[in-house]
Amino acid sequence: MGFKPFFEESFVSYADQGYTVGRVALEHKHLYRVYTEQGDLLADVAGKLRYQAAGRQDFPAVGDFVVMSVRPEEGKATIHAVLPRTSKFSRKIAGTTTEEQIVAANVDTVFLVNALNNDFNLRRIERYLIMAWESGATPVIILSKADLCEDVEERLAQVESIAIGVPIHIISSVQNEGIDALLPYVGPGQTVALLGSSGVGKSTLTNRLVGREVQLVHEAREGDDRGRHTTTHREMIQLPQGGLMIDTPGMRELQLWEADEGFSDSFADIEEIAENCRFRDCTHKSEPGCAVQGALREGVLDQGRYNSYVKLQRELAYLARKDDARAQLQERQKWKNITKSMRGVNKKHR
Repeated sequence: MGFKPFFEESFVSYADQGYTVGRVALEHKHLYRVYTEQGDLLADVAGKLRYQAAGRQDFPAVGDFVVMSVRPEEGKATIHAVLPRTSKFSRKIAGTTTEEQIVAANVDTVFLVNALNNDFNLRRIERYLIMAWESGATPVIILSKADLCEDVEERLAQVESIAIGVPIHIISSVQNEGIDALLPYVGPGQTVALLGSSGVGKSTLTNRLVGREVQLVHEAREGDDRGRHTTTHREMIQLPQGGLMIDTPGMRELQLWEADEGFSDSFADIEEIAENCRFRDCTHKSEPGCAVQGALREGVLDQGRYNSYVKLQRELAYLARKDDARAQLQERQKWKNITKSMRGVNKKHR
């Protein structure tokens, strides 16, 4: 189940208290399907953990190792704590609320799946790469549906230009081509998360790796060759190779969360060019001696990639401002609650 020394050390104090450890395989509404030594159990969150949680990020996510008291005879358990994470793939939740949603936790490798048909999108790959690098897991790009693409080599070159140093694999799940090259990533104890927009072939790939139909698959829509949404929830599946695969719902519009290091890793080529700008605080607009503008003029830097760089930079700056305001509100609310509580205690002792 991927219970490595890091997690064993984190669990020692809980084990001494008689608790059991499990790994979250599926998240229902307010309930979790958890893999344990006693079998699969349905677990809810203890009231104390629910009360102490500052936000959604403090609740269990698929892939988390959790501390539980179990009732195997009932097939149930109660989750009291979440062990520290080695990695987490996060995004901003949908809508206007600035809050983190953890898509998958404790992942070793992130398979960023992008179809080579009409759904091919370099800008989306850039966005996924930022979040993959920030997660702490290792990104691997999977270019799927090779059987539906007539210019595979050209598109491979395009992806290589924006994913410097990232392993790239070309596959066709329908023709069972390229699948064997992915097996080293899913060995015993390894956890892989599948990420990509709807219909890129994540569920078909999962079925190929499992060796049987465990995920429902839909055919591509007629007219635009784009796949339809299949997976409706995040789920961790055991693979015959000994590893675990977390399949996720398609996310066509991935809203970024924190991504300072991930942003730098994803746009290392542009930041390397920017080091040669005359001014350290160059905005790359109209300053003299701007190396970035020079690279654009000379065709060394692609205009589309630079536009994406600017757009994502603005998005992260906006999110940081909103998140800072939310943190201030939470802090004020916390002290209001403490003040109310102290007033209640003082009244009681009068």
